[in-house]
Amino acid sequence: FTMAKRDAEVYLLFGSTGWIGGMLKKMLGQDSKTVVAAKSRIEDRDAVAKELDEVKPTRVLLAAGLTGRPNVDWCETHQEETIRVNVTGTLSLADLCSQRGLHVTIFATGCIYHYDDDHPVGGKGFTEEDKPNFDGSFYSKTKAMVEELLKSYSNVCVLRVRMPISDDLSERNFVTKIARYDKVVDIPNSMTVLSGMLPLSLAMSAAEVKGIYNFTNRGVISHNEILELYKEIVDPNFTYANFTVEEQAKVIKAPRSNNYLDTTKLEACAKQLGMEVPEVREAVVAALTLSRKALQDAGQYPAGLPKKFGPGNAGLNGPATNGSK
Repeated sequence: FTMAKRDAEVYLLFGSTGWIGGMLKKMLGQDSKTVVAAKSRIEDRDAVAKELDEVKPTRVLLAAGLTGRPNVDWCETHQEETIRVNVTGTLSLADLCSQRGLHVTIFATGCIYHYDDDHPVGGKGFTEEDKPNFDGSFYSKTKAMVEELLKSYSNVCVLRVRMPISDDLSERNFVTKIARYDKVVDIPNSMTVLSGMLPLSLAMSAAEVKGIYNFTNRGVISHNEILELYKEIVDPNFTYANFTVEEQAKVIKAPRSNNYLDTTKLEACAKQLGMEVPEVREAVVAALTLSRKALQDAGQYPAGLPKKFGPGNAGLNGPATNGSK
């Protein structure tokens, strides 16, 4: 890839009010980059075209999409809306950018694979070349569909984020989600600890890196390993219980993806950019340490710790919004 240097970089960011989008906006601002928060919605092609022509960005970042609230089960019963944003909208943005010679970085998902006979737990990871084998949830199905179509565009970088973790106990943080559940499954997974990974995404955008990348930390970590660290670092009084995938299936509408994504391609790219891909356990420890400190600094410890949902994970089916992953 080439290091494209232009005099005045202007980033047009879709999904700036979302969780990951908000972090990207903040990081770009701290780096004194010009970032414009897109006002158009990606499903409105005419409005997006108009905004691209008015803003005249040099880079486009897409961190908007429908994940459903409070979780992907929402997409099962809102399939048209999910397609409109996750497939049509995403593809339309890539297409409009292509027509204008613009590079676009898309924050996508790695929840399109599931452990199988060829990729067992503890075995080799899925690479960017492997065909997606998980379409258990409608959300994942739409993400695999659009990724296949995006391969035809030479101006796109697709970053497959999984189970994102932040440095605070926000409700979108994967740690907060599982800490609130009455019971959790315990399966090793690839995850994306955002604080160490998002700067890499911005470096990839600046270098106009193209293609698909497994955008997760190195290695895997299981639910129990995370919750043990949570107990050790954040809340010594924390308790949790496990249940099987079969038992979990009774309280969720759609199956969930569990996988290990191979990060060899991403590590090589990071190295070329003079960066590295942090190891997942170390990154989780750092994120949890900062999460506790943030609560303490705000005078909200321990009162501000995540509260458990009721037994059977009641309280999971709240309203949905259109934010970022």
